[in-house]
Amino acid sequence: MKKMNVAIDGPGGAGKSSISRVIAEELNFIHVDTGAMYRAIGLYAIRNQCLDADQITEKLPEISVTLKFIGGVQRVMLCDEDVTDYIRSPEVSMAASKVSAVPAVRAHLLDLQKKIATENDIIMDGRDIGSVVLPDADLKIFLTASAEERASRRYLELKEKPDCPSYEEVLADIRQRDENDMNRAIAPLCQAEDAIFVDSSEMGFHEVVAYIESLIREKLNEL
Repeated sequence: MKKMNVAIDGPGGAGKSSISRVIAEELNFIHVDTGAMYRAIGLYAIRNQCLDADQITEKLPEISVTLKFIGGVQRVMLCDEDVTDYIRSPEVSMAASKVSAVPAVRAHLLDLQKKIATENDIIMDGRDIGSVVLPDADLKIFLTASAEERASRRYLELKEKPDCPSYEEVLADIRQRDENDMNRAIAPLCQAEDAIFVDSSEMGFHEVVAYIESLIREKLNEL
């Protein structure tokens, strides 16, 4: 039986992963956060000082990124180490943006992403899911919010952690990552032509969850 695939794209800090995770749990789908996979490679690049495109490409044969799903919750494994709790810092975010622009890195992860999609009912989120990874997804959503709102949300996530950056630093990182993601040569961030546009700037978290879940349930009824 064909599995239902939902693609949710959008810029960093739009809430794609947290919203997708809640909906996936409600619908008994698998949630795949592709950004976390790039963050894992970004973390490897930081640890091994190989952020240059040629350097990270050379290292790819020894980089293993896999996903484990425990109770439907995604855990990210980097070379058999669970790095889920280490990949959300601004430094790793910027490293992920850099490595995701490297064609060899994208090819390294693409097969894994597609394989997961063929085997599970999934909600997969990222930057190019509807346009590149799952162009035939049953439902495509482009979720966004203003840079200021996304920076506020990210700052609230980070403020209790040691060495938390200032709001202004988080906003600058958000804007820089938007610039990097939209202008990279390979699979830039963009809205697929058949994606539903959702601007969550003035919406609460649960309001966005309810709206997107309603879209998915509507599509399920059509299949």
